[in-house]
Amino acid sequence: METGTGLPHRRWWIPYLFLAPGLAMVTLFSLWPFVNTVVLSLTDAQILRGGSFVGLDNYRRAFADPDFWVATGNSVLYLLVVVPCLVLLPLALAVLVQAKIPGIGFFRSAFYTPVIASAVVVGLIWQWVLRSDGLVNTVFQRLHLVSEPVPFLTDSAMLLVSAMIVTVWKGLGYYMVFYLAALGNVSATLHEAAAIDGAGPVRRFFSITVPQVKPMMLLVGTLSAISALRVFTEIYILGGESGGPGGGARTLPFLIRQVGLGFSGETGYASAVSILLFLLTLVFSLLGRRLSKGDEG
Repeated sequence: METGTGLPHRRWWIPYLFLAPGLAMVTLFSLWPFVNTVVLSLTDAQILRGGSFVGLDNYRRAFADPDFWVATGNSVLYLLVVVPCLVLLPLALAVLVQAKIPGIGFFRSAFYTPVIASAVVVGLIWQWVLRSDGLVNTVFQRLHLVSEPVPFLTDSAMLLVSAMIVTVWKGLGYYMVFYLAALGNVSATLHEAAAIDGAGPVRRFFSITVPQVKPMMLLVGTLSAISALRVFTEIYILGGESGGPGGGARTLPFLIRQVGLGFSGETGYASAVSILLFLLTLVFSLLGRRLSKGDEG
């Protein structure tokens, strides 16, 4: 069909026709589960029976639950330790492997290998490395650095630290690729001009490289913060189903899994904790966005 101008007439609904499959997928797999979780958090639903409306009782229960605060403290501590490591160490690696020297491709591949390895396989490898008769304790004892095995996996605090090490080790290569892309956009003439003015490598790194990749650092910080708050596999593999001795290394996703699964799983309470985790994630995401805007200003 043509209009009076000779151009084909476009029906108003055609753009929506192209958008419909994507909108349907988002609604089905993201929006509807979120709305359903909010509704469930206001009920006393369990796995094998429907629930009745209880208002905000599940949220009041969470705020009075010591396990919830232990899990929240572990999640926030996880974030505070892991995020700075995953912002700074991959940048240092990217600067090192950016150098064009023979054999550097091997190190790039080596650093990226943990990213493509299964989280379960990585966890099992580190479990073997860190257990009482594992590689690290054997080396420490042979060198007479310790008289007793270090309780990497049998002490809650050490278990949490061990899980952080695994998360950082696995994330180094992933975020290194982000920084390599950002470093590729840094003009070489800036470094050449600074070198002519007498600036050394360290001065050029802090005066040129860091300001140029700052937006990427904020992005990596936001992404790694979200991932840190969702950590589950590392603690499950290293600490078992209980989340370490007495559940002392449990994070919020671990607590959600514990209270929500099984024949007596409390779906309503688990949903309430999930919403609280979502709000905590939202706070840190908005904080990262605010820092990003401040940097742009």
